[in-house]
Amino acid sequence: MFLIVGLGNPGKKYKNTRHNLGFLAIDKFRKSNDFPGFKLSKEFNALISEDVFNNEKKIILAKPQTFMNESGQAVKALTINYKLKTKNLIVIHDDIDLPLGKIRISKARGSAGHKGVESIIKKLSTKNFIRIRAGIQPKEGKPENTEKFVLQEFNRKEKKILKELIKKTSQALKTILVKGLDKAMAEFNI
Repeated sequence: MFLIVGLGNPGKKYKNTRHNLGFLAIDKFRKSNDFPGFKLSKEFNALISEDVFNNEKKIILAKPQTFMNESGQAVKALTINYKLKTKNLIVIHDDIDLPLGKIRISKARGSAGHKGVESIIKKLSTKNFIRIRAGIQPKEGKPENTEKFVLQEFNRKEKKILKELIKKTSQALKTILVKGLDKAMAEFNI
C-alpha cells in the first residue's frame, strides 16, 4: 500500500497558485489512472481517492485540507489509520530551489525550508519518505519574497511549461510505483 500526498492550500483563492503544484500533479495522476473522484474525509481533514493500481498495489491519494504549514496533521492521521510505513509515503510538492519545469525525486532529506514538508517531518518524527519536488523557480532566479511568490498564479508563459511539468511529475510517480525508486531517480533526476 502507498499513500501519495499532494501538497497545496485549500480553497478557490489558491487553486492555481505555484504552491498548489502538489494538488495539480496528484489530480493529473488520478485522472490518468482512472481513480475515483476525490471525497472529503473529515476524519483526516483531506480529500481522498482510493484504488488498486496495476491490479496489485492499493493506493491512497490525499490532498490535505489544512493549510500548507499544517499538512503534517492529515498525513500523520492517515499513516496511523492505514498502519502505513513511511517508506511507502510519497509527497509531491513545489520547490522554489528548482527551475520551473525540473523535477527531483529524493528520499530521507530535510525540508529545505518548505513549510509543508517541515510539518510532515515534525508530525511523523522522520524524514524517511519519498518526495517528488517540482520546480517553480523563474528564469530570473529565486525571488526575494518567496512567500508572496508561491501564492501567485502561474503567468501565461509559465503555463505551457507547467502543463509539461505536471505530466512529467505524474509519470515519475507512476515509474516509482511500477519500476521502483532507484529506476525513477535514474530516469527523472537529470
